[in-house]
Amino acid sequence: GLFLCTDRDCNVILGSAQEFLKSTDLFSQGEPRVLGLAMIPGHHVVSIEVEADSLAGSQGF
Repeated sequence: GLFLCTDRDCNVILGSAQEFLKSTDLFSQGEPRVLGLAMIPGHHVVSIEVEADSLAGSQGF
């Protein structure tokens, strides 16, 4: 998803988020599940990375 903001508790808000499930023997990896807005609790955030190709398409940077 697209990073939108954080709050004082370090929760991360993402827009246009998609969920990709790990493939298992029973289920093959198919289409991502569209979530829209998603909030990740701050205590679950270990690291945040920016994909290099996403910077090229961003506006204003």
